Formats: sequence, structure tokens, C-alpha cells
Amino acid sequence: MAESVVNFLVTKVGLFLENEYKLLRVRQEELVSAKDVLERTQANLRITDSLEETDEEVRVWVKQLRECAYDMEDALDELKLVLTHDHDKFQWGSIQLGSIHRRLSCCVRNMKDRHRLTTEIRKISGRIKSVCAGQQSLRRKFNRARDDPSSSNTDIAWPDPRTNALLLDKTELLGMEEPKKKLVDSLLRGTSGREVISIVGMGGLGKSTLAMQVYEDGEVRKHFSVYAFINLSRYAKPEDLLKDMLRQIMRDMSKPVPPGADTMNSHWLKLIIRDLLQRRRYLIVLDDVWSIREWDAIKHALPNNDQGSRVMITTRDVDVASTACTEFHGEVYNMEPLQTDVSWELFCRKTFQGNPCPSHLEDICKHILRKCDGLPLAIVAISGVLATKETRRINEWDVVRRGLCAEIDGNDKLQNLKRVLLLSFGDLPYHLKACFLHLSVFPEGLPIERIRLVRLWIAEGFVGRKEGKTAEEVAEDYFGELMNRSLMQVAEMTTDGRVKSCRIHDFLRDIIACKSKDQMFATVAKDLTDTWPEKVRRLSIQSNQREILPTRSLSQLRSLYLFAVDKPFVDAILTCSMRLLTVLDLQAAPISKFPVQVVDCYYLIFLSLRNTEVKTIPRSIGKLQKLETLDLKQTNVTSLPEEVLKLQRLRHLLVYRYENVSYNCSKYGFKALDGIGAMQSLQKLCYIEADSERNSVVLKEIGKLTQLTRLAILKMRKEDGRYLCSSIAKLTSLQAMSVSAFNDDEILDLNYLRSPPQLLQRIYLSGRLELLPSWIANIHGLVKLNLKWSRLKEDPLETLQKLPNLVVLELLQVYNGKSLCFKAKGFKKLKILGLDYFEELRTIDIEEDAMPNLEKLVLQRCKLFQELPSGIENLTKLKVLEFFDMPEELIRRIAHYSPNKDYQKVARVPEVYYGLWRDGRWDVQSIERSDEAKPSPRPRESMRSFEFPPCWK
Repeated sequence: MAESVVNFLVTKVGLFLENEYKLLRVRQEELVSAKDVLERTQANLRITDSLEETDEEVRVWVKQLRECAYDMEDALDELKLVLTHDHDKFQWGSIQLGSIHRRLSCCVRNMKDRHRLTTEIRKISGRIKSVCAGQQSLRRKFNRARDDPSSSNTDIAWPDPRTNALLLDKTELLGMEEPKKKLVDSLLRGTSGREVISIVGMGGLGKSTLAMQVYEDGEVRKHFSVYAFINLSRYAKPEDLLKDMLRQIMRDMSKPVPPGADTMNSHWLKLIIRDLLQRRRYLIVLDDVWSIREWDAIKHALPNNDQGSRVMITTRDVDVASTACTEFHGEVYNMEPLQTDVSWELFCRKTFQGNPCPSHLEDICKHILRKCDGLPLAIVAISGVLATKETRRINEWDVVRRGLCAEIDGNDKLQNLKRVLLLSFGDLPYHLKACFLHLSVFPEGLPIERIRLVRLWIAEGFVGRKEGKTAEEVAEDYFGELMNRSLMQVAEMTTDGRVKSCRIHDFLRDIIACKSKDQMFATVAKDLTDTWPEKVRRLSIQSNQREILPTRSLSQLRSLYLFAVDKPFVDAILTCSMRLLTVLDLQAAPISKFPVQVVDCYYLIFLSLRNTEVKTIPRSIGKLQKLETLDLKQTNVTSLPEEVLKLQRLRHLLVYRYENVSYNCSKYGFKALDGIGAMQSLQKLCYIEADSERNSVVLKEIGKLTQLTRLAILKMRKEDGRYLCSSIAKLTSLQAMSVSAFNDDEILDLNYLRSPPQLLQRIYLSGRLELLPSWIANIHGLVKLNLKWSRLKEDPLETLQKLPNLVVLELLQVYNGKSLCFKAKGFKKLKILGLDYFEELRTIDIEEDAMPNLEKLVLQRCKLFQELPSGIENLTKLKVLEFFDMPEELIRRIAHYSPNKDYQKVARVPEVYYGLWRDGRWDVQSIERSDEAKPSPRPRESMRSFEFPPCWK
């Protein structure tokens, strides 16, 4: 992590020397010299992460260097503020200062600040040189670690805890019976060609244990003639790995290792292994593959010999798993956490030696088990700690429950768990380490929105530049890489298959929270007992801290996140001096007025007031010249001052709220601003209201926003269509578009668009169309289409079925015809189909081979619809079928078991739901499946409620 801090500082010093030193009027040699020293140090910083885990001298050196870097960054930014103020004073003169007395006073104060800060920069430069000079005594360690990476591996000092998993007694292997059976079947069946099975999942799930159980299975042993189980993490060089593989192969063949093998390079070793395996049915297990590079170093030694050979891989990286399966043909097996009942059984078996949990400890134990979240290694590790405690002393157990983070960091019995979970962190490049540590600022159990993370990472300065990509696209790559490395899990998906929010395992979160604190990366305050360091850079407050706040200085604070705090505390902390603040996330904070102190934060890049009661935005917001994200979603703001147009760096402008009442979802945006075309950096603009006399001018201005990727407009009228279409044609980067008419009866005329943006993936149109725009059929990349109140006179399916990549289709009162026909070979990739409020619809025909990938079908408010869709049995991949506010006769025939054809058609669908809107909420019930030949009563699942119809979730 020191590498990212130093890299950031080197960049900042370079920019300062380039842009600000002319205003400084002082010597710049100190800064240039410090920058040169830091650049020479960067090479060694890449290996310090592993060394500082075990070497106290390295840990102290890194801490000193990190503190110097932070202090230098603060001094430079404070000096830049002073210089900027001087520059503004020169530009505006007495108009801003008001009087000669105030002007002279300000000049004197600024001169003192400049002298103080330049002196401080000289001192810090000297400290940097002194600390880096101390690197001389560490150089031998750095050189040794660089020449032999295994010497810096923390797993060398102690036995690899993962190897213990391979020696577990079978009585401890709970929850692995089904996965083992599935994998054994995959190994024994299949084609005669070489295939690969990749087992992927986060650390601690038991991937290696499962692979060993499959490897040792009797049926597997009979099936293959040559075996090898190779743990890649034990080897620093490919040659050593290949030598071990060769020894295992020769042992199975009862032959000696070829002479000279110990001195061969990897090329010759691969040739020998390949020749030995060419005529044999082999099983090679590659355990703990970390990167595609490691896979590439081995794969050419494994021939495709038409003997039914198999390769099994365990990895934490989805890219490794999918790449191997693509190249060798095969399947990816995603390792899942243990089910709740299995977790409880394992926990009790290890904690209470197979005895039941004492009733007075049950609540505490279940709380601890929830933290384990089905992770076998965590369950076994924490059970080892609890097993030594006296069951009568409930206070000792409660101490563990309340202080699991401290237990993980300080209890020797949990070090294996910590080390295994940290392996993935240690393998990350420095830019991803910063992004991952940043997750520690969010409260435990809170799903984290993907797009929120992307914007925050950019504002925090974690995202580097890549030619041909925007910062958002690079940040999305970072997010995807962390997901692929199994460091984050999906919490919620969008209907079209994108990750909407993510989560991290509670234990992993606790571990990175401790690491984040140790490295002065972030401070999390959730209890009054939490200690704050003297200097805080990122602060996440998760409970009221009024007693602590007056004693703390926040002058160095860069990022502030507030969760679960009350209004008096918010008011108190916002009065603190935070001049260097770049991120202010007040999402869901209890505030009703815009915090005017914020406009003095010159460096502010990210400002979120989402889900607050704020109503107005002051004109002074124009002072935030560096602001890139202004998030006012779900506030009461309906208009913005003209000064917003001065925010030339603004990339995301989100000003809207929505209200769900019964079936209706009403959206409210902000009144369009004349001159909005000047905001050239805008990428996301949601939702502007076009209801004004100057619509033509405003809509033409939108065409100047060529960086837009998402555009949402409300209250369109028919005559506005021509101007909007002209502008949309110029937005070549547009990926998502939402256009709503003034009301449900207003015509939405979008037929003027001849050349739509070809990057469009999602379209939402609300209003009367009468005629489906012909250009929609030409957008081959379209993934999601949502049409409401279209009232088309012609069946739209004929056109839409040809869209090659359409995944989600949601139609509300789109067509008044009596029938719909989904034709063969149409909608090839469609997975979700929602049909709502088709007033005249009586029948639906689904031809064979139509919608071959459909997984969810929702029908609602089709009052004349009496029969199940004809051909619904052709939807072989259908998983969910939902009927809402449909004719009772139709529901009656499919809701209860009977030998009629309607029930039989849906009997194989895993989930079938029906419901009615009652008392402002959905009363939803499921239809139970039954394979019995006789009628039986239908037990009902517990009720589920929806705030609005499921089709539009």
C-alpha cells in the first residue's frame, strides 16, 4: 500500500512543479530532489507489502515513508489553496475584498501562510531524504526478496494452513457430499477428448479439500492410470512445479525420474511430461492457480490425447477458471458457502465436540455463525477459539461476539484464517489494494452499489489513466477484477445481468478494516471506545461520536462518510474545518438544508446528498470548481441555480426522485437550464424536465454533451421530438436513454431519429408512440427495452423479435390487439419478459424454438386473458412464472393440483407465483409443486410484499 501512496505523491509533486511553482516565487530544488528520491524508492516498494507482515524493520520504514508522503501531500494542497486565493484576489481586487483594510489584512495573512508552508515543505523534503537514506540498510532484504519471491512469502515462515485442509478426517467434511458426487461424475463421463474442470471461489471455502476428496475417490482412481496433485502456491518457479509433476507421474508408472531432469529448463520438462502422458489417461490436479500466467506456464505439458484425460483446477480467480475451460473445453464449478443447517452442525461438532449448543449460548453462537457466512475455514477456526471457553461463563463468549475483529487480529488460533484470507489481498496490484481497502468504510452487512463505488474510487484518486478509456470504464474494470478474484460477491443483479450491488464476507471485511487502520488508510468510528489517530485522512462514522468530536482535528481529512448518525451530530461535524475534503458522502443523512460550509471545500470532487430532505441548492455551489459528481437522487430538489453551469468538471448530475403508488411510478426531475450544453464533461444527466417555453433551445443544447452515456428526460411534448432526435443522433457515446412524455396521453414522437447511437444498450420510453420507431430495430447492441403506454396499433413483436442481443423486454399497455404470437427463432437471447395491462389481450401463442432462453415470464392486469399461453411448455428454461391481478378463473386452474392440462403445463416450472394488490401492497403467494398422482392440499409459503409490480423491479 505504501507504493500507491508514494506513486500518488510523485504525480502530485510533478503537477505542482508544472502548474503552481511559478506563483510560488521560491526555490523548487527541494521538491525536485524529493521527487527524484521517491521515484528511486518506488522499485523497492512493490515488495514491501509481503515483507512488512513479518519484518518489524521494514514495517517501521514503510510507516515513516507513508507519514512523510501524507504530510507532503497535505502541505502541497494547503499551499495551493493559498496560491489560488492570491490569484483570485489579483483577478477580482477590491470588488471581492471590499475595503483596503481587509485587502491588506488578507495579504499579510496569506504571506505568513506561504512562508509557513514553504518552510514545512523544505522540512518534509529533508525527512523524505533521511527516511530513504535509511533504505540502504534494508537493501539486502529487498534484493533477496526480488531475486527469490518465495523468501518474502509469509507462508514460508509457517506451515501453509491450506495443506492442513488436505489432511482433514472425513467426519469433518460436512456439506461436501453433493459437490464431490457432481465432480466425480464430471470426471468419469464426458467425451474422450481432454477436458478441464475449474473449481472457483473465495479463500476458505474448501476448494482444495474438495479437490483432494475427488482425487482420492476410489472410482476416480480406477478410471485413470496416471495422477498428479500439484499445489502451485508452493513453487516460485515453473521449473520446480514441473519437476514435482514429473516425479509424481514417474512414481505412478513405477519408473525412475529421467537422468538430468533436475537441471532441465521448463521447455524440456514440458516435452518429457507431454511425451509420457501422450498415450495414457491422466488426471492432473492444479491446486491454487492464482493467475493466467501460471496456467500458461503449465498447459502445454498436458496433451489432448483422446484418452478421456482430465485436468482439475482450483482457483480464486474467475478469469483463470473460464480461460482454462475455454481453452481445454470443460465446465466451471462455483464453490458455494455451506447452508445454514450444515454450518450449524459443523459449528456444534467442533465447538461442543458434537453435543448440542447450550440454550443460554445459542443467540451468541448464532450471531458468531452469521459472521462466518458459510465459510468452512472460518467456522472451524472460530470454533477452535470457543471450544476452550467455559460454557458457564457467558460473558467470555459475549466478549468474542463483540470483538471478533480484535480476536482475528490478536488470537493465535485465528492466524491461519487471517493468513488464508489475506493471500488474495497480497496478490493484488497496488491500485486494486487501495480500492479493496476502501470497502472497509462501509458498515457491516450493507450492500454496496457498484456505481457508487466506481464514482468514489475515481474521486479518491485510486483510478489510473488508460488510453482510449474513460475513468469510469477503468474503474469498472477494477470492480470486475475484484469480483473475478472472489474478493467480493454479488448482492443484487439488474434484470439485464449487470452487478447492481456487491458485498464482502464479514470476516474479510474485519481483516481489511484492521489493515486499513494500521496503514492509516481509513478510520472507522462505530463505538465510543474506538480510538482515532491524531491525523485522519478518511473517516467513516457509523454512530454518534459527539463526545469525541470536539477533541479531534479534521484539517487533514480527505473523505467523510456518515452512516446512522443523528442531525445534531451531522450539524456538529460539518462545522469542523475540512478545507482539504475531496469526498463528502451524506447519503441518507438526517438533513433538510444544503450544508453551506461545503462550498468552501475547494478540492471537493464527490458530493452525495442522496435520500435526504434537502429542497434547495444555493448559488454558491458554483465555487466547487473541481466537483465531478453531484448526487441529489431521492431529494426534494426540483430546480438548480444557474451557477451549476460553472461546474465544468461535473460528470454525473443526478437530480430526481420517484414515488410508487399502487401500479403507478411517478418520477420528478429538475427544470432544464438554458446553456446546459456548456457542461461538456457530463456523462450522466438524470432527469431534466423539458416542460418550458424554451424547450427547443434546451433540447438542442443537449446535442453538445457528446460525452453523455446516460440521458433521462421528462415531460416531453410531441413538438419536442424533432429537436430531441437531432441531439440524440450526435450523442455517439450514449448507452442508456429514458424519455417520458408530459403525460400518458401525450404523443412521444421519436420517428425523426434516423441514425441512433450504436452503443445504446438500454431504452426506456413512456408515452404514446402509435408507431414503433423504426430505428429501434437497427440497434444490434440493445439489451433492455422498456415501453409504457405506447398504445401501438400494430403488433410490435414482429420488429422486436429480430433484435439479436435483447435480454429484457418489459411492455406496459403497448398494444391493443387481441393476440400475441412469439414466432420460432425469435428473441434468441431474451431472458425476462413482462406483459402488463394489455386490455384486449385474450391469447398468447409461443411457437417451438421461440424465446429458447427465457427464464422469467410475468403477466399482469390482462383482464380478458383466460388461458395459459399456448406453447408455454416450449419454454424449457423457464424458472419463474408470475401472475399478478389476472382473472381468478385462470389462477384457480393452475394454483391447485388437478390432472388438468393447465396445471401440467406449469408443473415443471420451479417457481410460480400469483398475487393481488391489496391495501397498498402486493399479496403474493407461491404455487407448491407436487409429483403425487392424487389431489393434495396446497401449503402456502410465507407472504411476500412488493412496493410496486414485480415486472418493473
